[in-house]
Amino acid sequence: TVFNDRHFSCENCDGCVSGGFDSATSQIVLCQNNIRHQSHMNRVVTHELIHAFDHCRAHVDWFKNVKHLACSEIRAANLSGDCTLMNEIARFKFGLKGHHQTCVRDRAIRSILAVRKVSKETAEKAVDEVFDACFNDLEPFGRIPHSKTDAKRAYRDFQNRDRYNANL
Repeated sequence: TVFNDRHFSCENCDGCVSGGFDSATSQIVLCQNNIRHQSHMNRVVTHELIHAFDHCRAHVDWFKNVKHLACSEIRAANLSGDCTLMNEIARFKFGLKGHHQTCVRDRAIRSILAVRKVSKETAEKAVDEVFDACFNDLEPFGRIPHSKTDAKRAYRDFQNRDRYNANL
């Protein structure tokens, strides 16, 4: 069970970090001084909730296993809306074929470098080694939600998945 006053904290943060997941307290930190729009906050909350989901589901070793961190960062970038076409255009990054995967990879590497003191080569290697498996792990959505409407459909499908699976 998630309790807003227990599992979410709004704080001022250094640099350009927008949020984080504290595995020791199972708390999501939102950087109130770096989040300017509701849509940005929605992406940050979704990104960090994916980390929380991974923490509960996969028992991620956040501090000793960089591959675990890489996998969760790949999943969060892939499923949170970080790499939508509109966000990439706003960042002046253009491309069509394979661009979503490139964005997910780049954002995962950036996130690892922001939270761990590892070399860029170590972060890249960890992301490359787990990329395919983690990119294709779409739980709890079942698919990449590309829009708010699609996210609502994905959530509805998630709620009904036992009913779908029972028919197989």
